[in-house]
Amino acid sequence: MLEAAVRNNAEWCAAVCPGGTFTADAWTSPHRTPPYYPDAVTLTRGASAAALTAAVDSAAPGCSVKDSFAALDLAPAGFEVLFEAQWIHRPAGPPAHPGSLHWSRVGTPAGLARWEAAWGGGQSAGLFRPGLLTAGIAFLAGRTGDGRIAAGAAANTAAGVVGISNVFTAGDVPADEAWSGALDRISALWPGLPVVGYEAGEDLETAARHGFAPLGGLRVWLHASA
Repeated sequence: MLEAAVRNNAEWCAAVCPGGTFTADAWTSPHRTPPYYPDAVTLTRGASAAALTAAVDSAAPGCSVKDSFAALDLAPAGFEVLFEAQWIHRPAGPPAHPGSLHWSRVGTPAGLARWEAAWGGGQSAGLFRPGLLTAGIAFLAGRTGDGRIAAGAAANTAAGVVGISNVFTAGDVPADEAWSGALDRISALWPGLPVVGYEAGEDLETAARHGFAPLGGLRVWLHASA
């Protein structure tokens, strides 16, 4: 399940950041990726630090590597640990309580722009392209009675699991509303598939309340040029 979670996340990064390459050990992008997305994701514990750093543009500010198994030492190559997190897993099935918001799947470019604006605190920078509106990717929006997007999440299918990411709420909406509503929609869209992702801190605690269990640690490295 850990390997499935890692592969699923790498496929999500590849979808958001076109132009990258998969090898047996990693996904890498030769060009700087959009904000919040790594330039490389390791797929095995045996991934080579030298090969990873040679495949990315560490001269450009913001270069980062997702060390999926927290197994690398990239400090000699000029990287510093940005944060650590836990891969998480939840068995298939709906949540006990789907929450109070009205949830739906975003289906149009205009709707995706509104979703990104809600996710980004009121601004849409075009990070999520309309080309991501495919059968295997779902941008889920939880709306209030007046139609305002008050919570959301992104989900993608790959490696036999559903990956959940970009979970958010707006205003004073509790974080639990986003997790319960998104999981309810994921269960309806892809019944029978387990859900994976990664979180840290309070978000990890919230995910645990919704049935997620840890799978293993990961580490994200940021190049000192940033």
